[in-house]
Amino acid sequence: MGVSRLDIIYRKCLLTKLFIQGWGKPDDLKRIFEFRKLIGNRETCKNLVTRDYPLFIDKIQEQTDCKILEGHFISPLEHFLPGILPAESVKARFQFIVPKEWRRNYRPVCIHLAGTGDHFFWRRRTLMARPMIKETGMASLLLENPYYGYRKPKDQVRSSLKNVSDLFVMGAALVLESAALLHWLEREGYWPLGMTGISMGGHMASLAVTNWPKPIPLIPCLSWSTASSVFTTGVLSKSINWRELEKQYATHTVYEEEIIRMLEYCGTDSFKMGQDFVKNSPISFGNLQNLDISSDILDFGGTGTGQMLGTDSAHQLHTHKTTMRASGAQKVRGVDETLSAVSSSSAHLDMLNTSAFSRERNRRSPHQQESLNFMKGVMDECTHIANFSVPVDPSLVIVVQAKEDAYIPRTGVRSLQEIWPGCEVRFLNGGHISAYLFKQGLFRQAIYDAFDRFIQKYSAKTHGLP
Repeated sequence: MGVSRLDIIYRKCLLTKLFIQGWGKPDDLKRIFEFRKLIGNRETCKNLVTRDYPLFIDKIQEQTDCKILEGHFISPLEHFLPGILPAESVKARFQFIVPKEWRRNYRPVCIHLAGTGDHFFWRRRTLMARPMIKETGMASLLLENPYYGYRKPKDQVRSSLKNVSDLFVMGAALVLESAALLHWLEREGYWPLGMTGISMGGHMASLAVTNWPKPIPLIPCLSWSTASSVFTTGVLSKSINWRELEKQYATHTVYEEEIIRMLEYCGTDSFKMGQDFVKNSPISFGNLQNLDISSDILDFGGTGTGQMLGTDSAHQLHTHKTTMRASGAQKVRGVDETLSAVSSSSAHLDMLNTSAFSRERNRRSPHQQESLNFMKGVMDECTHIANFSVPVDPSLVIVVQAKEDAYIPRTGVRSLQEIWPGCEVRFLNGGHISAYLFKQGLFRQAIYDAFDRFIQKYSAKTHGLP
C-alpha cells in the first residue's frame, strides 16, 4: 500500500518547523527518561495521582443542546518534576460538554486529547463533542495539551515545539492529567468513562489508558504504536531542524555518553522500519530531507529479540559509535561492524547486501546516521506502546487507522495487535489528511462501539446503577 499524495502535498504547504532549538536540555531529558520508568508501569503509576486530586470549575455556559463547563487544575507533573513544564503550561485547562438531558440511566463521558496543531477547544468541540451530544447524548471532556492554546509558551511559534524533550514532557503531563480527570469524573458519578484522540491525541490517549487501573474504552484514531516512525520516515520528518540536531549531537558528548545508557526500549522496530521502508516506500516519498531518512543504519539494539536493551548492550553500541568516529576513512564501513556485533540474523545481513541500502548508507555522513538513530532511540523510549503496560482489557480498544497514512508509517513497526492482543483495528481508505477531514463520523462510530462493548461486558448493575 502506498502513501497519500494529499498528505505529502499538505505537509509541503505548511511552514511549521519542529525542534528548532534541538534536543532540549540534557538534564531535562535525563529527568523525563527516569520518570518514564515510573509511568511506564501501571503499578508504580496508578498511585501518583490521588483520587481526590483537586479540580476547579471556573465557568458554566448554557447552550441550546448542552452545558459547557470550563475548569482548571495544576498539572500533577509539576509536583514530580518541578520546573520541567513551561510556566504557561503548569495550569491545565479543560472544557466539559454535557447534554442537558441524559438519554439513558447512566452518564457516559469520553475524554478527547488534542492532536498536532489543535489549539484551544473549538475544533474538537465542533467536529466531535457537539455531534456526539446530538447523535447519542454522550458527554465529552476536552483537555488542552501543554504547549498549546492557553498553555503555549510566549516564545513558541504556533505548534512548533522548540525541543525534542518538549514532546516527552507533554506526554508525561497528559498521562497524569488524564488520570486526574478520570478520578474527578468518577467522583462526580459519571460512567462509563473512555478516552480518544486523533493523530498525536490518539497516541497520548493510548499512553494514558495504559496507566488506568480499570477496564476503559480507548479509541485512538490515526495513531500507531510509536512516534519514532513519525519523526524519522513520516512526512513530518521534513519539518525537523535536522542540522541543529546533528550539530548538538556531534558537539555534546552527554547524549552518547550518558543519555544513550538510559534508553531501555530494544529498538528492533527502528531496524525493521529502515529495512522495509527502503524496499516498499514509493519513489515520490524518498526525499523528505536533504539527508535521505528512509532507512536506518545504526540501531539501538537491533538484536531481533524484542528484549530490553541492557547496560552491556548500550555500552557495546557506544563503544562501536566511538570507534566509528575515530576511524577516519573507516567511518562508513564501521556501520557494518556495528550491526554484525549487535546481530547476525539473516534479515539484517540481507539488508546489508541490497544495493538500495548501500546507496542510502553511502550518501550519509556518520553524524547524520547517529543523530537519526538517536532520534529513533529517544522516541521509542518515551512513546513506544511496548514500553508501557498493556491496558487492563485490550478488547475495549478500537484503533482507527488510514491505509495510506504518510504521517504515521506502519512499515516495519510492531503492530498494536501484537502488543495489545485482543484489540480491534479498523482501516479506512485514504491518508491522514483525508481521514481527518472526511471520516470524523467513523471515528465517532468507533467510540460508540467501544462504549457499547464496555457496557455489554461490564454492565451498569456491576457499577451500582439500575
